[in-house]
Amino acid sequence: MRFSYKNVCLEAFSYTLPEEVVTSAQIEARLEPLYRRLRLPEGRLELMTGIAQRRFWPAGMLPGDQSVRTAEKAIRIAGLDKRHVGALVHGSVCRDYVEPATACAVHHRLGLPERCAIYDVSNACLGLLSGAVQVANMIELGQIRAGVVVGTESGRGLVENTIRRLNSDTSLSRNDIKPAVASLTIGSGSAAMVLVDGGLSRTGNRLLGGVARANTDFCHLCRGGTDESADAAPLMWTDSETLLQQGVQTARLAFDEFLDTLGWQKAQIDKTFCHQVGRAHQKLLFELLGLDPAIDYTTFDRLGNTGAVALPTAAAIGIEQGRLAPGDRVALLGIGSGINVLMLGLDWRKSLGDEGTV
Repeated sequence: MRFSYKNVCLEAFSYTLPEEVVTSAQIEARLEPLYRRLRLPEGRLELMTGIAQRRFWPAGMLPGDQSVRTAEKAIRIAGLDKRHVGALVHGSVCRDYVEPATACAVHHRLGLPERCAIYDVSNACLGLLSGAVQVANMIELGQIRAGVVVGTESGRGLVENTIRRLNSDTSLSRNDIKPAVASLTIGSGSAAMVLVDGGLSRTGNRLLGGVARANTDFCHLCRGGTDESADAAPLMWTDSETLLQQGVQTARLAFDEFLDTLGWQKAQIDKTFCHQVGRAHQKLLFELLGLDPAIDYTTFDRLGNTGAVALPTAAAIGIEQGRLAPGDRVALLGIGSGINVLMLGLDWRKSLGDEGTV
């Protein structure tokens, strides 16, 4: 699928992060029974993934609580009058309840107009990017003038339940624990994006378009749900190696379409922000796409994999740190389990200043 836009600007990114920092060394210390039984060397988690730490929200926090804070910040950065917001999409894996949509409570607390499309989008690690495409489509069609996409991921429950399972099941071998490694890389965070039509934009940061591509032959490689034996605590099993290989191969095919859709050559891409998985993922992706890793901005080493908010959080922090310059061609390269790939291109003109929230 290809899409292009003439009247859509990606006006602002924002993020908030938890205060609590949890290192990979601390997680390994809690896995001491498993490490001792299987004689695993300390430091392997960071060595394998490149992830030194991640952050966790306080136990019991509802994702929507942070999404309100992050969306409010994005609207403030954009300098947008809330009466222009015609859509609010909540796109994280984590949500407050099965129903109603988490977007409902966020919409209410933000005080957005009643004539506003509000709903949740679920697409694994591509939820926020998928929401951005839907909002962009509405703007391009003239249905709305502005929209907000927001989400909040909370990794504490998944990581803690994975630790409990790995320590308690003494039948597990070294090979058996491999599908659980990805769960130990998960972190927490919150991110938002504001999209507007050209008439409302103060930046001129045009969203040019992009492509979507699926490879559902491998939809079984990463499955998350609940562990019914532990009070419905979250649990996820991932064939990380195969998902890595098939994910970047799907991205390689999508990338050719992406360049053709935007009329770009790969050498013309000035900066990239990608989904944040780990060191091996970034290395193989950039090798297969033929891109210089120096143009990428990464956060996985200090934030881990924060799911659907990972890419927009990296973009928000990178922009805050002056990563982008006027005239930059920016590629947002998203890969999520499923397998789904979503790539968007930006013509960057101006960064609106604000301080990050931790």
